[in-house]
Amino acid sequence: MKNKWLQLLQKIHIHPLMWFLAGLAILTANFRELILLFAIVLIHELGHGFAATYYNWRIKQVLLLPFGGVAETEEHGNRPLKEELIVTLAGPLQHVWMAAGGYLLFKLGFISAGSWELFATFNMMILLVNLLPIWPLDGGKVMGLLFSRFSAYREAQEHTLKASFLFLALFLAVYLIIDPLHINFWIITVFLFLTLYKEWKQRHFVFMRFLMERYYGKSASFHSITPIIVDEKEKIHTVLQKFKRNCKHNIIVMKGTEKQPPLDENELLHAYFKEKLTTIDIGDMLYSY
Repeated sequence: MKNKWLQLLQKIHIHPLMWFLAGLAILTANFRELILLFAIVLIHELGHGFAATYYNWRIKQVLLLPFGGVAETEEHGNRPLKEELIVTLAGPLQHVWMAAGGYLLFKLGFISAGSWELFATFNMMILLVNLLPIWPLDGGKVMGLLFSRFSAYREAQEHTLKASFLFLALFLAVYLIIDPLHINFWIITVFLFLTLYKEWKQRHFVFMRFLMERYYGKSASFHSITPIIVDEKEKIHTVLQKFKRNCKHNIIVMKGTEKQPPLDENELLHAYFKEKLTTIDIGDMLYSY
């Protein structure tokens, strides 16, 4: 069996946008800029990749982009929040030691002042872009984790995407004033808009994967049980939208003012996915189970 760290390296791919900028760099003889940009982006994404591999996440691929990258995984919102926060911050943290290392090499005379200034500029720009609160940038993912900490998964998902659209609009407005003709700005903006639009269109599918992981027992161990109190007339799909991350749910059904015996979340998931009872009232399950 191949070493899992070697498997991670084999999953690294270069996005067409990076190839496009590489072509421009070659045509304009900006080889130093290209090498520095590629190295910074690669190390940033390896930070995410190594952290995810350490926690045994299922990584599909790591895409390198001109302003960072995207680590695509087969995890769908059921990993511990602390674990996901570490994986998310592992990328930006690489810029700290890279800045310190670059400065040390400059002071020791291994690199010129011009190379150090260029490296420091690229390093800071890539870090700041990735900290923007826009999905799927690292800042956007941290924002999503904060929403998930206090809201149901589906609600947090929609809040994250709506807030990301808002911050992207602000980013666009500010940059149009500062430097509207910068090609990298337009590449980043168009990419983020298309990514957000796609994520919004697929939000129901993403939510279904979150529920299916819970149903098939692929989620992490739950450390708490959180009751959900619902009226007997509520639809099962409405109740499922109240599920939160990192906790197991007991469903307390109210019949008038009386609490009925609780339903386990697995009963709802079984009824929804196995028996295809997607539109029944939650109260009907009291007589089925």
